Amino acid sequence: MCQHQPPCPTAESADREAARVVAHYPEQGWSLLCNGVLLFEDTGELLPDGQIIAPHRPLGARLLTTAA
Repeated sequence: MCQHQPPCPTAESADREAARVVAHYPEQGWSLLCNGVLLFEDTGELLPDGQIIAPHRPLGARLLTTAA
């Protein structure tokens, strides 16, 4: 699927979020990565095989949001 050199990480890779963005819809809160992963602004993911990855924001980001 990926034509980049070096190729982007696959959807099964632990670093799948490092793939390049091929479509970005900030008004809808999601981006499509080169490896077929839908990445949501809340850090949740939908993999090409239908598997759902729950949001995984770092703890520090939540603390900054609640402190503001």
